[in-house]
Amino acid sequence: MNRSSALIKRQLRDNGVTYNIYADDSDKQRPWPLDLFPFLVSSEDWKHIEAGVLQRVRLLDTVMADVYGERRLLKDGLLPAALVQGHPDYLRAMHGAPPVGGAYLHIVAFDLARGPEGQWWVVSQRTQAPSGLGYMLENRLAVTSQFPRAFQAMNVRRLAATYRALIANLKRLAPGGPDAHIAMLTPGPLNETYFEQSYLARYLGVTLVEGSDLTVRNERLYLKTLHGLQAVHGLIKRVDDAFIDPLETRPDSRLGVPGLLQAIRAGNVLVANAPGAGFLESSALLGFIPELTRRLLGESLQLPALHTWWCGEPAALNAVLPRLGQCVIKPTYPWSLSRGTFDVGVGPLMSPEVLQSWAQAIKRAPDEHTIQAYLPPSQVPTWHDDHHTPRIVPRSAILRVFAVSDGKNSWQVLPGGMTRLVNASAGLASMAMGGSSVDTWVLHDEPPREDSGMNVGTSSGSTPPVPALVQRESLITSRAAENLFWLGRYTERAENSFRLARIILQTLNGDEAPSYSVLMWLGQLANSDGLVSGGTASPLDDRYEFERTLIRSLSDLNVSGVGYTLRSLRQAGAALRERLSHEHWSFIKEAEDRFRTDCGELLSHSPSSSDAIRALTHSSNALAGITGAQNDRMWRDDGWCLLFVGRQIERLTSLANALSLGFKTNAVHDAAGFAVVLDLFDSTISFHARYQRSSAIDALIEHVVINQQNPRSLGLVTQALTTRLQHLQQNERGNVEDLSLRLRVLRPGDLPGLCETSDLGEFSHLQGYLSQSIQTGNDLSLALSLRHFTHSGEARQSV
Repeated sequence: MNRSSALIKRQLRDNGVTYNIYADDSDKQRPWPLDLFPFLVSSEDWKHIEAGVLQRVRLLDTVMADVYGERRLLKDGLLPAALVQGHPDYLRAMHGAPPVGGAYLHIVAFDLARGPEGQWWVVSQRTQAPSGLGYMLENRLAVTSQFPRAFQAMNVRRLAATYRALIANLKRLAPGGPDAHIAMLTPGPLNETYFEQSYLARYLGVTLVEGSDLTVRNERLYLKTLHGLQAVHGLIKRVDDAFIDPLETRPDSRLGVPGLLQAIRAGNVLVANAPGAGFLESSALLGFIPELTRRLLGESLQLPALHTWWCGEPAALNAVLPRLGQCVIKPTYPWSLSRGTFDVGVGPLMSPEVLQSWAQAIKRAPDEHTIQAYLPPSQVPTWHDDHHTPRIVPRSAILRVFAVSDGKNSWQVLPGGMTRLVNASAGLASMAMGGSSVDTWVLHDEPPREDSGMNVGTSSGSTPPVPALVQRESLITSRAAENLFWLGRYTERAENSFRLARIILQTLNGDEAPSYSVLMWLGQLANSDGLVSGGTASPLDDRYEFERTLIRSLSDLNVSGVGYTLRSLRQAGAALRERLSHEHWSFIKEAEDRFRTDCGELLSHSPSSSDAIRALTHSSNALAGITGAQNDRMWRDDGWCLLFVGRQIERLTSLANALSLGFKTNAVHDAAGFAVVLDLFDSTISFHARYQRSSAIDALIEHVVINQQNPRSLGLVTQALTTRLQHLQQNERGNVEDLSLRLRVLRPGDLPGLCETSDLGEFSHLQGYLSQSIQTGNDLSLALSLRHFTHSGEARQSV
């Protein structure tokens, strides 16, 4: 069991499954916690849960239709206006705007607890942007990998068909029809559930977008792509309603899209869930659900909620105050910045003094407090993988189940759920408070039918006609294109920095003392590459102090060297999670994590150059994995093309600068400097194979500047850049400059000229070419940024 538990943790870690409790610029992420054992739900229990959840989602959709339509529930007093129009998440801007496709709710989550008698109770409901669908899939894959035989033998119900039904229905209801373009709106990489959003977008086959990727033109929603604006017909919303449109909600929001609500009102975009559903999440509404079910559906409530009292009603306030010690105190308007909100209080865990202070706070603002009966949830077996006393430990659990739309006014319940374990100290099932998750297996009386989602034949044995394939090139947002470009640049920059740092340390500690010119050159390279700060002593003055400073600076994030580059590489990769394979992302994380760990050990004592070289070598292996993933495992679209261009621009400018400084300092004429040039260009083996032990400068120039078989020569770099820029040019719209024409591709006949001496000095033509290459690389980077990364189309009128 301990081994299986460790394998699950390793799988989640390798797949990069995280939950960011406090996501910030330091990118500290908590690995997703998952218990070894699944939570088993019997077929009988599930039938009861399924029927109750379907009834509730029908009711909530009907309530929304009334609240944003006729408002009969408010007029008849079945719902207090304070809980609807007084709720900060009620959007007046959406009143009278029927939802595209006819349904307000497409994804709804319910948190359930099981009582001592086996009765299931609703604890809360999530209607705005419920999370968990992506984590459910990862939980299922991880746990079933450890218990495959049990999974088959217990007839566990599958999940995939429900996800397919959701995305098929969204396309069916969206204005674009079956070929509608669906996107998922995310708050971005710093959001606590960003992994899930990127994972789910990839699984569903939708485009993951941030607010800045979208724009509204003529009441229609568009995606800013590499080659222009592309229509978006449907949006799966993971941004809270308060932030989705700065023109009509919070004006300080940078997560939303200006004009989005107007595009929704015009009927040009389907949004799941419809904006304005946030008021349904108030726990205070749970107390009104039974009567609403009778009045609106003509049915009795099948799945009751825990007894709930809204303190805004005087009778409820007076009835519940004496029993605070047996209840949970919740905010009526959770997560609100304009109304009173607070962390949930659990009565049984409070002292009399704390309960008294709660009572006074409730009396001061009764409408802002909702009281719910406390139910100690039923417990599930979990595995405690302690090495000394491994054992089964019972833990209280809350089950979150999901209802998703599969047709007009039709929903189905996902046959499973995300079970969360209750944190003993907090008394709540909260991932942000250190809780953990459990996979949920819904058992079936019969083996599940194999459903691959593919039409494999008919009963008569005839083969059905093959439908026409609908192909759409993968859309690359301007933001993703920019991140891919810089992912390439940071990957190459990291490789160059690692190689240069290693070369400097090896040269300073080699058998042969480096010459004055080589020391000058190495000091200039370290400064220009950011390996040391500008005020660092030169190796000419104090070689030992320079070496110590370089080693200390390796992991310093305030210096634009190795540690800073690895952090930037990871941040660029984090913004592209939906486009990167698990292995690619794992290599990126491993490179930084391993280097940070090695540097921590390195700086814990007096560092030596051999220890530093060993740390650089360890992470270099991960960088090689990143390069392999980029070359062999990425789709060759224009986004990859920009990644490749970014790498080659970085290689061109970095190597041209290093070679230029080498000739300016005359270091290349020294045997040690000559060897450093070959090492910087990773060309030692190939050069000696072609020229034996020659130290001729013209041979060096031919090999690292002109030769187009050497992968790191400037000649091949410029040729590769020219080819990729020409490819991008083919997809450009209108008459725009062909950027590939800015590059000068050298030929073998250029060698004599590069070796000539002119009035400007020795190797002046070569220095001119190197300076031109550096300037061209920088100009290309700027031109690509202006052309592709800020594209939004022409705005002919205000929103």
